[in-house]
Amino acid sequence: MAYDVARIRSEFPSLESGWAQFDGPGGTQTPRSVGEAVASVLTGPLSNRGTTGVSEERAEAAVHGFRLAMADLVNGHPRGIVQGRSATQLAYDFSRHLSKHWGAGDEIVVTRLDHDSNVRPWVQAAERVGATVRWADFDPVTGELPVEAVATLLSSRTRLVAVTAASNLIGTMPDIPAIAAAAHAAGALVYVDGVHYTAHELPDVGALGADFFSCSPYKFLGPHFGVLAAAPELLESISPDKLAPSTNVVPERFEFGTLPYELLAGGTAAVDVLAGLAGLGEADAASSRRARLAASYAALHEHEEELRARLEAGLAVLPGVTVWSRAARRTPTLLMTFAGHEASDITQRLADRKVLAPSSNFYALEASRHLGLGDEGGLRVGLAPYNDASEIDRLLDGLAAALR
Repeated sequence: MAYDVARIRSEFPSLESGWAQFDGPGGTQTPRSVGEAVASVLTGPLSNRGTTGVSEERAEAAVHGFRLAMADLVNGHPRGIVQGRSATQLAYDFSRHLSKHWGAGDEIVVTRLDHDSNVRPWVQAAERVGATVRWADFDPVTGELPVEAVATLLSSRTRLVAVTAASNLIGTMPDIPAIAAAAHAAGALVYVDGVHYTAHELPDVGALGADFFSCSPYKFLGPHFGVLAAAPELLESISPDKLAPSTNVVPERFEFGTLPYELLAGGTAAVDVLAGLAGLGEADAASSRRARLAASYAALHEHEEELRARLEAGLAVLPGVTVWSRAARRTPTLLMTFAGHEASDITQRLADRKVLAPSSNFYALEASRHLGLGDEGGLRVGLAPYNDASEIDRLLDGLAAALR
């Protein structure tokens, strides 16, 4: 089925505002069906999970449906799906869980390409126990993070490698399978930040070699919360601090307090929207959700690549624009700066035209500094499933006017 962006846009009530939204890497707009799923669970009969009465059964169904949907999305096991308030919170939680067994002489590897949520939790955990932090640098000219940049830091003392599957700042997608293979050969675990990656590429935690893979549904059309995927057997080997009466069953042992059932239902609905991006024929409707996701991501990839090519061609003729997104494999996310203009000023001039393209370091602090952009960063344009060619043209016209 063809990618029908007009049909897709019609599913997003917020787009009726007339704004062109290029802030997808910070959080996408929400389809009507996701909001309806949240409202339905929240306003219908709802209690704590159980089997006594419809309200308990609805809570149970929301949790079960969420684990199945996220397992389909990442090609993992439902018992390996952990819900958290955010990807940042999950990284902090697991940094505490895992660092219980670290000590002086142990080492961890983090990269300067990553969002700070996949840097600071590990650095702080290492500092608490006296472990050593090794930093992998990316090439600021090409934006690439070579496998060797990580592999040369590994030793028999490496306990964990934390690395992004896609930079939320410049879009770079490192070779995660090769990095994971090198880490595993050294006996280390691999924690992959897939928050930005999952919005553009269909994850497969096994193929990536990720021991832990995190993502955030609000970056791919869902509500605000975080998800961590891991093999159930690995989760069984980790003992978190928890309340005495709470279950020790995996994955529930990592989920503290009552789950937000309405958000879980919204996350399930978001995965179903993703699975329907390419449209549904009779054969598609009968196929598995994972198969429909694969078809939809392939169509989305083609759509976003066309828009990115249109955008990059337009930027190439504008004076004084530096685009910092240069890696061979990258998401449709462009960071740019402007000779003689503050990025934040350009953001405001675009906003005057109802075009949203924020400026910041976007919590990729180490990456922004490594590029020489300091803490200010640049203006970021990120594409999402609902963006279309007319919005690219509006953006380019707005940039041309602002730079004049």
